[in-house]
Amino acid sequence: MEPTFGYARASDGAYLAYSTTGEGPLDVLWQQDWFGNIDIVWEDLTSRRRFSGIAQMARLILHDRRGIGLSSRDVPVPNLETRVADLVTVLDTVGAERPVLGGEREGGSPNVLLAATQPERVRSLIWYAPSPRSVWTPDYPWGVRPEHVEHEIETLAAWGTTAYGERFIENEALADHDLHPSIAGLVARASRHTATPDVARRMSQIWFESDVRDVLPAVRVPTLILQFERPALGLEESTHVASLMAEAELVVLPGTEADGETGPFIDAIRSFLGQDRAPELDTILSTVLFTDIVDSTAQQASMGDRRWKDVVLAHHSVVRDALGRWRGIENDTAGDGFYATFDGPARAIRCAQEIVEQVRAIGIEIRAGVHTGECEVIDGKCGGLTVSIGARVAAQAGPSSVMVSQTVKDLVAGSGLHFTEAGEYELKGVPDRWRLYRVVAA
Repeated sequence: MEPTFGYARASDGAYLAYSTTGEGPLDVLWQQDWFGNIDIVWEDLTSRRRFSGIAQMARLILHDRRGIGLSSRDVPVPNLETRVADLVTVLDTVGAERPVLGGEREGGSPNVLLAATQPERVRSLIWYAPSPRSVWTPDYPWGVRPEHVEHEIETLAAWGTTAYGERFIENEALADHDLHPSIAGLVARASRHTATPDVARRMSQIWFESDVRDVLPAVRVPTLILQFERPALGLEESTHVASLMAEAELVVLPGTEADGETGPFIDAIRSFLGQDRAPELDTILSTVLFTDIVDSTAQQASMGDRRWKDVVLAHHSVVRDALGRWRGIENDTAGDGFYATFDGPARAIRCAQEIVEQVRAIGIEIRAGVHTGECEVIDGKCGGLTVSIGARVAAQAGPSSVMVSQTVKDLVAGSGLHFTEAGEYELKGVPDRWRLYRVVAA
């Protein structure tokens, strides 16, 4: 079967290259790790066997993220939020209403975010060798060590050359991934068809900064986790990821990826594709934004009620205009405060920054807090502990300041946003200590 290629057009005009292979009625959209190109990926024997196997069971949809491969390259490297929006654009273009979303390693990140925020759009998930975080921390011992990061950065200096392919294989060995030296030439060719060296460096930087672990408990669709039994570290990581997802099933494949056996891989997917269940819409992953006017009581006393009413109305107009531009949904307004929700944390932060700047013209300052988490849907609105945490985060912010949680910071890598660590806080009525960050100007 030969793939058919096309282009979807994003709202900002970027072209998103996609291909379809095979026929439905099921749709499987598969996202590669960032390294690759939907055209030449078929030259890799293992990939060709896997994708051909999927295309015999369903319509296989592939696409290159913006900035790499066949998609528009004269655009900024996408953050996770943009990748989710582009994923939806591709799905809409090809008419995939409720697909199975598959992905490998880091490529599964936008899939889990879409499944958590818009579960009605997703039938189920398949995640091969899941990598929700890339860098080692004490609570994530499966991430790559600092020496791997340093070697990766050094390796990018040879991007596009055979030397890069050779160093790439050496670097993978540091992460306990066994790759045959004969593929060095293919790796070099794939790198040239993926991106230019500057984009490759930026993609790597985003990869090192991203962390979607906090999203995983909010995924409520059937999920298949695939992992080879060796190396042991990879299996441990996949076992941990599966434990974080309530509807996940881990299937361990025999041998290693380097063995090139695709039969068990395809068989596991074939057994899984029949699973379907109406999405649970009583919980949803959402980003909450809280704002309020600083020293409002004192200002009201000094201005008088009539003048203060005019100021509050002007403030409300500024906030609502910003929410409209950044696709926020107003949930509640109490006095001088607003509570709004967003389907992406970067937009929530940008909205808060805009409000901070605009209200200065009417002689006031606001504080803002942003948090992302699983919310209870109550009468069509988000509630629960996540909302309480968002309010507590805002309470820690100073005048004209936007404070965010660790979860938010981890999800907006590549957004061009900058942060300074504000320390650990005990949030009133919320368990544990929380690491918070202030948004700072670029």
